Formats: sequence, C-alpha cells, structure tokens
Amino acid sequence: MADYEINAGFMPLFDSAVLVSAREIGFAAREGIDLKLSRETSWANIRDRIAIGHFDVAHMLGPMPLACNLGLTPLASDTIVPFSLGLGGNCVTVSNAVWDGMTAHDAHPDLDPTRNGTALRDLIRARAAAGEAPLRFAVTHPHSGHNYELRYWLAGCGIDPSREVEIVIVPPPFMADALAAGHIDGYCVGEPWNSVSVVAGKGHIATVKASIWRASPEKVLGVRKSWARDHPDALSALLRALHHAARWCQNPANHRELTALMAQPAFLGQPAEIQTRALTGRLDVGDGVLRRVDDFFLPFDKAANFPWKSHALWFYTQMVRWGDVRHTPANAAIARDCYRPDLYRAALKPLGVALPGANAKVEGALTSATPVGSAGASLVLGPDGFFDGRIFDPDMLDAYIEAQASGLQAAD
Repeated sequence: MADYEINAGFMPLFDSAVLVSAREIGFAAREGIDLKLSRETSWANIRDRIAIGHFDVAHMLGPMPLACNLGLTPLASDTIVPFSLGLGGNCVTVSNAVWDGMTAHDAHPDLDPTRNGTALRDLIRARAAAGEAPLRFAVTHPHSGHNYELRYWLAGCGIDPSREVEIVIVPPPFMADALAAGHIDGYCVGEPWNSVSVVAGKGHIATVKASIWRASPEKVLGVRKSWARDHPDALSALLRALHHAARWCQNPANHRELTALMAQPAFLGQPAEIQTRALTGRLDVGDGVLRRVDDFFLPFDKAANFPWKSHALWFYTQMVRWGDVRHTPANAAIARDCYRPDLYRAALKPLGVALPGANAKVEGALTSATPVGSAGASLVLGPDGFFDGRIFDPDMLDAYIEAQASGLQAAD
C-alpha cells in the first residue's frame, strides 16, 4: 500500500520523460508514491485541470505557473514550481518552401540563429514588398517558453513578431500535420515534433533553443499551492523520486530503455530513433544534413532540475515585453515567488546532492562550463549564453525591461 497517491498530467513531449520514468522505472514507488499519470492533448487542458483539482501536479510550460498566479488564466489557480524537468529541447522548424526562400537569402543548415534569422528577416521583407501574406508561425501556448524564445529570436534578428509575422496556437502533437497541410509556415515546439516533420520530408529545422539561449529553462513541475501546503511530505517524496528519475534519464546507459518506454502509445508514441535525436543532440535538420548540438536537452546535468528564480524572472520580462502583463513591483514579486528553490532544497538536502549556493543567477554570463559553489557534491553550470550576447541580471530587472521595451502597450 502506497503512502501517497499523486495525480499528475503530462503532454506527449520528450521532456515529460522525467515524470514518466519516475513512475514506470519505479522511483516513485520506492518513495511510497502511487503516481497516476494522465496524458493530455493541449496545454490549456493541463492548465485547467490543475486549476480545478483534477491534477495535484503536472508537466507544465515554464511560464504557465506565472500566468496562473498573475491572473492571466481563465480559472484562478495558485501554482508553484519546486522542480524543473529539464533545460532546452526545442527547435524552430519551417516548411520546405520557407527554407528554400531563406537559403536564397544565405541561410545555412548550421542552425546559426543570427545568420538564419537574418535570412528569415530578408525573406519576410521580400514577401511584403511583393504583396504576399505574412508568414504564420505556431507556438504551443501564449504563455510558453516557445512563444517567448521565438519572439526573442525574431526581435533579435530585426523582425517585429507582432507585426511582420502571425503567431498562432497549435497543440504540440498537431504541429507537423499543420505544417504538412500548409496551415502554418513554421513552428517552435519541443522534440520529437520537429524531427517528425523532417522525417516526413515536410520541414527543415532552422535553429534550436540551445542556440537561442543555451542551457535555458523549458518545462517544470507545476504544483497546486494548496496541495503542496497540505501534503508537504508527499511533495518532498515526489521531488526525491523525480531527482532519481532525472539522473537515470541523463545516463547514456539507460537511453535504450528510456526511448523504448517513451515509444509506447500511452506516453509519446514515436519511434526510439526519433527520440534519440533529442537525447544525443545529433539532429537531422533536413535533407539528411546532420548537426550535433551540445546541451540540446539536459534532463539532469548542470542543475537542470533547480527552479532558479532568475528563470522565472526572465519569463516575466518577456511577458511584460509582449504586453501580457504590466510591470509593477507587486507583479515582479509574484513572478519571483512562483519558483520555490526552498522546497527543492528541503527535499533533496538529505540526499547530499549538489545544491546551488544561490536562488538566482546572472543568465547568459557563462561562456564555458564553470564549477560553482554548492552544498553537497560538486556542481558545474554553463555555458548559458544568449545568441545576441545580452545578459540578464535579475537584480537589474527594471533596466532590462526598459532596454527591451518593444513599443507595445502593456495590458491593464
């Protein structure tokens, strides 16, 4: 008989692997948890079902809990983040026609975000001059890392994402089909849904999250705040189970078993070969061109599971930048308090694992892998640079937001 029963929702993306393996490989059971997983079809369903209490915890987009706490969701929901489910894992994929247009403007299949973003900008301007409709890009949810990293990349390459392209919402499993049917011209999504388009011969990967912002946040464990308050021992047990699962997922010796597990229809339902691309960072970007991307997806290494407050605050800066929320001291505090490294530390300190010495860090400052101060075992962070060379210091929040002002009017 399990000590705790925990209901969790997840989306069919490779970065749900930590949550899935916690149950299927037995890490949750060893902590006395009966972890019940429910596969969902959209992030909106995840958001709403955790709000109404169907789920205690869920695989969530990194900015989504902020949106819940800032009053940007249809159903009120106080949600906290005590654990990150990994770093990276996304790509920007474009249709063959768009890729051909980009190559005419000097795009290369090297995933370079600056060169290929500039080529996309020149294509967009040429299309506008010819009177053609704006390109339509899809992201998985308005309050997603995909939306904000796509906009950050476009804006950094001189493209106004609010005026020069159209951005629409498509659930991750539908992205490749929407591209193949011609309903969208490109998309930003997690694996394996980029590689699915490449394998089908319908798309090219133009760049990757790990090049736009290396070692950057993506999915998290979202937890109903009231459930966490009422079940502290269950939450601590779950965080320990997820820690062991994440370490297991990172180990190359387990990758064959992991991809076979995730290939089951109940989880990801995609062949192991496609999944292996995310694990190894060895991507077919289109037409059989292979590129190796360091740190493409990290389920455990480089403090991938630590809920950095600086990650939450960077997402907040983008929510302000694109008019989702007004910047106020109260809103910034809500965003900062959403991520809970204190709960992570409390759960994992007894294990003697590496724990960062701070709750936030300067993002984009490390140009190489760097040992940092930590409690417990040794800890290495970085490199973590943004493609445009900018740095985000969470202690300089107002200045960063001012520097990134887009000209949009913030929401009331």
